[in-house]
Amino acid sequence: MRVRVEQTSLPGIGVRHDFVTELGRRLGVVSHRDGRRALIIYDRDDPDARLAAIQLTDDEAEALADLLGASLMLGQLAGLRDQAAGLLTEQIALPASSPFVNRQLGDTRARTRTSSSIVAVLRAARVIPSPGPDFRFESGDVVVAVGTRKGLDALTRILADNDPDG
Repeated sequence: MRVRVEQTSLPGIGVRHDFVTELGRRLGVVSHRDGRRALIIYDRDDPDARLAAIQLTDDEAEALADLLGASLMLGQLAGLRDQAAGLLTEQIALPASSPFVNRQLGDTRARTRTSSSIVAVLRAARVIPSPGPDFRFESGDVVVAVGTRKGLDALTRILADNDPDG
């Protein structure tokens, strides 16, 4: 199902984007001309009446977007796992002692060595989808990978190994 987002210009204020959930709840985001944002929750029985307007700072808006994106992405990966026999999705914490901290993803040669793919990295409250080979790992990153049990186990060893070329 496609979600229809309606955009309404608010003269002198900014722009409002609204959508209706599958269960009939109407939500919106008002983006003010000065950069402020508010999450709007409308009354189910009166679509013109709002129940709440929650002001969001830039950091809060970004964190909320990342959280929603992360849960959506992980849910989609879980659905893919159910469709593909033997294919698993796993989150692998990059230990501070990893030889790949401050190194590029391409240095791991993960796909070549394990047939597993790193599809995202979770960093603090951010999701970094589809990191490229020049992406630099940081201590505390959590790698989201897809592969077989054998491949994911090998990737876990590579990321934690003191001999990265092993």
